[in-house]
Amino acid sequence: MSCCGTARDASHTSATPLMTMGTSRNPGAVTNTQPSPSPGLNIAPVPFVLPTLTQPPPVQSASHHGSEYGVQPSQWGVNHPTSPTYDGHRGPAPLLSPTHTGSAFGQVSSPAESIHGRAGSVRGSVIGVPPSSIHRGQSVLGPAASLRGKQLPSTPPVVEEGRFVVAIDFGTTFSGVAYASSRIAGGAVQQVLKWPGSIELHPKIPTCLLYEQGDVLAWGLEAKNAQPMEGTTKCDWFKLFLSPRTLRAQAPPDARLPSPLPPGKEPIDLIADYLGRLWEYAKEQIIREIGGDAGALETADIWLTTPASWDAEGRSLMLEAALRAHLVYPSGPENREWKGRLKLGITESEAAAVHCAHLTDLYRLRPSQSFMIVDAGGGSVDLTTYRTLSSIPTLEIGSLSALSDPTCGSVHLDWLFLDLVTGLLGRLDGGSLAGFLHEFQHAKTVFRGLVDDDTTFQFTYLDPSSPDDPDIGLTNGELCIPGERLRKEVFDPIVDKILHLIETTLKTLDNPVDGLVLVGGFGGNEYLFNRIHAHFSQIPLITRPPPPPSQSQSQSRTQVSTEEGPESATLRGTARFALQSLGKGTGTGPGTGTGGAVGIGSMGIAPRSYVMKVKLPAEPADEQLRPAYISTNSAGVRVCENRLQYLLVKGAVMRKGQRITTKFCKYSTSPNDSHFPATLYTSPDASNTYRYADEASLSDLCKWHVDLAALPSFKQNASTASGGGFYTEFELGVELDCAEVRGILLSEGQEWGRVVFEYLN
Repeated sequence: MSCCGTARDASHTSATPLMTMGTSRNPGAVTNTQPSPSPGLNIAPVPFVLPTLTQPPPVQSASHHGSEYGVQPSQWGVNHPTSPTYDGHRGPAPLLSPTHTGSAFGQVSSPAESIHGRAGSVRGSVIGVPPSSIHRGQSVLGPAASLRGKQLPSTPPVVEEGRFVVAIDFGTTFSGVAYASSRIAGGAVQQVLKWPGSIELHPKIPTCLLYEQGDVLAWGLEAKNAQPMEGTTKCDWFKLFLSPRTLRAQAPPDARLPSPLPPGKEPIDLIADYLGRLWEYAKEQIIREIGGDAGALETADIWLTTPASWDAEGRSLMLEAALRAHLVYPSGPENREWKGRLKLGITESEAAAVHCAHLTDLYRLRPSQSFMIVDAGGGSVDLTTYRTLSSIPTLEIGSLSALSDPTCGSVHLDWLFLDLVTGLLGRLDGGSLAGFLHEFQHAKTVFRGLVDDDTTFQFTYLDPSSPDDPDIGLTNGELCIPGERLRKEVFDPIVDKILHLIETTLKTLDNPVDGLVLVGGFGGNEYLFNRIHAHFSQIPLITRPPPPPSQSQSQSRTQVSTEEGPESATLRGTARFALQSLGKGTGTGPGTGTGGAVGIGSMGIAPRSYVMKVKLPAEPADEQLRPAYISTNSAGVRVCENRLQYLLVKGAVMRKGQRITTKFCKYSTSPNDSHFPATLYTSPDASNTYRYADEASLSDLCKWHVDLAALPSFKQNASTASGGGFYTEFELGVELDCAEVRGILLSEGQEWGRVVFEYLN
């Protein structure tokens, strides 16, 4: 995979890619590049730890600090470095060089032994954690971040009294906006419920645009309900442009994506256009609801969520679209930190966990137990599995898996229902179809499955000229459909898909889950909830936020806006998290149903071990256990081949944004000797780490090619080598989140390139 190939500092440039990677089946294959930093965009994801509770110190690289060798390599007659020190424990310092260089060890080596281990099975050193202190699931940050719930040192948060936070849930089919402030309704989360194009109250509005010659003609409900007109283009489903499937082009384009695009528009323009219209309207509505205080939103933090399955490229493009939409802007010439108000620090499933920990028994799960968030939305069903790392006072979780299936979102119920209706009535005009679909939205929410088999569901037919036809259930302008037929032809096909998706995901996990939380628009359906309960009765806790009671339009806005149902879990959880991030909670305690201030922290958990085969100086154990692997290189040093070095061990826990780095040293015979190759392997073994390649079950993952020619240290060393060989020190880092595992090349703390080792979904 080609990486960025340049340093973040624009003054350090190179036309030569610094790191490339291909698969083992196709070593020369070039895969997608990771996005380079956008000029002027100084927005970093917010660390996912609430400042109202105990929080860790600022995220830093867990690296091997100080000199690795104690003296310069040239001082060793056989180029044998001393062992680096890791929190008082020593291990062999890795020395990298390609086979053809004639260096001391003859080929690529790798980082120090295990980055992180499980349950006393580690051999070698652990960054920041002595081997004797390792516990299952412990964070690489050290014992303070372990499962045992010990707290990291923190600084008391600064409470920004009265400041506003705004949450935007940009969905595939529907989007919503919520806001909160400690001085509004006692800190309770408020939702925008009044939208253009309807006199009814809606928690969300369709994610839809109508263009005329490249200009936005309508958006939301008005765009969704618009009849086809010459010269116009209706666009929906455009959130899928940022999905991993679309960005990686690993499959044929999703047929639901708008095509062709409106004149002069790129995919990111559609997202920016929609976000801009959504925010401009929501801003005016919020100002009306809070009494005309427009200045309150000038300094508000704007929070966006993304699916847990999105990779770094999708999140970067989402930020770019949000900036184009002017979700934030400078309030004056002296305001130079305005971009910092745009936050992308929480995923949709994490936000749902915040909401559900507040309303359900989720917070009762003990450390090491796991749970699954099932977000049954309109366009897709997203499954994210977490392990509970600690629960008191902060619900701290680590992501185990994340996937999204676009074939079983609730919009597929709409399509099956329209197929049923057109099968009964024949071809219908757009207005009639829209009328049927509008009435079906209520049935979709209240349908109870087998209980409703004998119930007749009535749908108004808007064509008064149509004659009665009792054989198909059409009487007095009403189409009557038995509940049993609705269940078998509309609901069962989609519900069965969701059950199969959950079951398949559960089989990929090493341990059973202890809880399942159902959220999303279709998550409020009683039939789906009961089917999940019956099919997965082995899961101790199956829950969802309580569906909101039926509300009439005559009730007050406050009564309606405090609904806590599954459909709004992501939106309200984001707003709750955002408000707590200012240091102001929203109530009295967890699980009380009264707005308890529930903290949450999220980490990544390595799904498998990432390993490199290396040559290291032979030790007495090698001479005894693997004498056939021992040889003497051209420098006269006894080396052992087929040693294993673990970049990450399965089950390693890493905080968001944390980077594990290891120093390396490459010997070059000439200035042209700047490349080294390495093969990265994976291992599914969670119980042991191994010393030799013949002990482990390894699978080829990719070939990693790094070019050091552009590094300042390489150039300097090459210029002073006087025709002889020279050493270059550099670092390789590893980052992990629930979407991908990344490798980074660094020199003196400066990033020079990155690649994606593996996409996790």
